[in-house]
Amino acid sequence: MQFGIFTVGDVTTDPTTGRAPSEYERIKAMLAIAQKAEEVGLDVFATGEHHNPPFVPSSPTTMLGYIAARTENLILSTSTTLITTNDPVKIAEDFAMLQHVADGRVDVMMGRGNTGPVYPWFGKDIRDGIDLAIENYALLRRLWDEEVVTWKGKFRTPLQSFTSTPRPLDGVAPFVWHGSIRSPEIAEQAAYYGDGFFHNNIFWPTSHTEQMVNLYRQRYAHYGHGTPEQAIVGLGGQVFMNRNSQDAVREFRPYFDNAPVYGHGPSLEEFTTQTPLTVGSPQQVIERTLSFRDYAGDYQRQLFLVDHAGLPLKTVLEQLDLLGEEVVPVLRKEFANLRPAGVPDAPTHSARVAAAQEAPKGETQG
Repeated sequence: MQFGIFTVGDVTTDPTTGRAPSEYERIKAMLAIAQKAEEVGLDVFATGEHHNPPFVPSSPTTMLGYIAARTENLILSTSTTLITTNDPVKIAEDFAMLQHVADGRVDVMMGRGNTGPVYPWFGKDIRDGIDLAIENYALLRRLWDEEVVTWKGKFRTPLQSFTSTPRPLDGVAPFVWHGSIRSPEIAEQAAYYGDGFFHNNIFWPTSHTEQMVNLYRQRYAHYGHGTPEQAIVGLGGQVFMNRNSQDAVREFRPYFDNAPVYGHGPSLEEFTTQTPLTVGSPQQVIERTLSFRDYAGDYQRQLFLVDHAGLPLKTVLEQLDLLGEEVVPVLRKEFANLRPAGVPDAPTHSARVAAAQEAPKGETQG
């Protein structure tokens, strides 16, 4: 199982000081956080993609390429690549290039995003969101899997005998997760291709997460990729820790109460009861995270959001120390002990290259 962190790259005023970082400071902080994630032994760093204030990660592959040069083991991922408004040709080439730069330590999470105005900014219509996601991803898969592509669709100009360059490293494209909070069509898409499904359950009750993951697992089996238990599932989560749980609540409360995404709404206590947000001691985080298995089954990737809502870099780095030293080692052991035989490991480039070499000629790895 893989453990890591994801960032949304928000530039938010620290409510305890009244100061907001500059875009430069926030970008540099994200780079420091990624390098710290490797230092403490986490597996994955993922960044979102946004094209509007107050967010800064508009060019994920630029950021991940920089991090690749300064890390050795960390898997570099997106927590959203906008399959709806990005050109599939550019996605194919950018992430294949990143694969080569990072020696294969790359995967990608496709999503529609949650910012409506982004569609017209890139010449698209939000009413076409699902159709764009389906058509663009179908083309992307062909660009990665086929050397020469001739294609015609609804939303972009046709391609005639086109070869995307560079080709995927070792002939194996980056592993793809399809990220969704609310759209069953995206769970269906992930299942159809035999790709991973990532449910970023940070704002929704566990009952909704359970429904979406179960739908994906059932459809994964329907399309002949394996049993429901063999489907590749990832979950999001939010944590804030202190060795003393009361101190964690006291320290995090002003950030929660003023955060743009959920401030001035339900109380911290209500939110932690109704969603996977965990604010407390490392042991509480361990117990809460292990409970995700009760409704999502045995899954392959757990990413935590730890650097949002104006939290200063020093505090985030302290959170990573707690994750790396006290939380993740226990979670690795406990999840491994609970996992039945036959449940697949999290995907890695080396494992997928080996599987591709063993597969019958003509088959490709999802």
